[in-house]
Amino acid sequence: MNLEIITPEKKVFEGEVVSVTFPGSDGSFQILDDHAPLISALKEGVIVYKDKKSEFEVEITGGMVEVLNNMVVVLAEGTVA
Repeated sequence: MNLEIITPEKKVFEGEVVSVTFPGSDGSFQILDDHAPLISALKEGVIVYKDKKSEFEVEITGGMVEVLNNMVVVLAEGTVA
């Protein structure tokens, strides 16, 4: 599936991943291939995404995520350096 993480300042990441874990406003949740359509609010925390070889983390200050047809788009308020 394709993941895109965007802040108002820049595109943080875009690429193919096998899983993504989000800090949802009601608790963390994971997205895998062929997930049902979803829109959710995100709280401050860490997004963990994995490709076929490695695991990566991006700390965000909150935002929204949309999942549709193996496209995962994150609109983050900002990232923590």
